[in-house]
Amino acid sequence: MTVYGISALRALVLSGLLASGWCSAATWRNEVPQAQALGGGEMRFLGFSIYHATLWADQKPYQQGRTFALQLTYHRSIARDRLVQTSIDEIRRISNPAIDASTLTRWENVLRGAMVDVAEGDQLIGVYVPERGMRLYSKQTLLADIKEPELARAFFAIWLDPATRDQGLRRQLLGQP
Repeated sequence: MTVYGISALRALVLSGLLASGWCSAATWRNEVPQAQALGGGEMRFLGFSIYHATLWADQKPYQQGRTFALQLTYHRSIARDRLVQTSIDEIRRISNPAIDASTLTRWENVLRGAMVDVAEGDQLIGVYVPERGMRLYSKQTLLADIKEPELARAFFAIWLDPATRDQGLRRQLLGQP
């Protein structure tokens, strides 16, 4: 088959997939169509800015149990394994009652399969989907559709739970003084 034939075949297959819904041009903004920024702020560690976080929802004020998006724009490079381990450490610290070790190990593997290394300027966006789980995006590209509601609640608690490590950032995200 010629190069032209291969390209034509790929185009035909891709157009079929698009028409069938197997591939989609959905973005995180399609998940929260009336998204408005509720608030945002900087995550700092030892005086260094790590990322800027913005909380998006279709209503003000923030309401638990409704779809929302958390957008992180990174100011430095961080390896996927570091992102995953920090997330699991924070989930472990915040969770009350404690989450058993086997569940944490499973969640760690799910997050490792979903996350990517980030560099300065990269964005990771998590969309909370009530009673279903969460979707993770890199800018506008879907990285993972995680159908685990408990993991989704625990993951977003890192930023939104009253026991979060950075109370100032939480207040800023929620649009509170």
